Amino acid sequence: MESGEVDAAQEALMRFVRNFGLHQPDRTPCGQPLPVSEAHAMVEIAREGRLRQVDLARRLRLEKSTVSRLVTNLVSRGWIQREASGDDGRGVLLVITEAGATAATRQADARRNRLTAVLDRIPDDQRGDIVRALQTLAEASVEPP
Repeated sequence: MESGEVDAAQEALMRFVRNFGLHQPDRTPCGQPLPVSEAHAMVEIAREGRLRQVDLARRLRLEKSTVSRLVTNLVSRGWIQREASGDDGRGVLLVITEAGATAATRQADARRNRLTAVLDRIPDDQRGDIVRALQTLAEASVEPP
């Protein structure tokens, strides 16, 4: 790849991160007042209803200690509960609460609304290309084992 392409890609990515609000540590890009890592955790836990903490760490690609602090924050918000994992005495099962399900729905609606607003500013004939480009970028960014 030519350095000009790398420079252009880097600049475009940095502008997107800033414009979309991904660089704000205590607010999601869709305006929710919580850290992005907690929002991602809620997506995963809400999707399953219950999830082992070790599996959450794997899905989020975060260290166990980071996920432990994140989970503590979600418990203090009343959005999830910790339970002992029945199959593993040392394992922790994260279970979404009713308040957590409500919060997860509110977050999902805000994400959908924000993304809809962004996509609405892209010409109809280019939206499919944008979605495919994002999917390709997501796949290419996976680190090999």
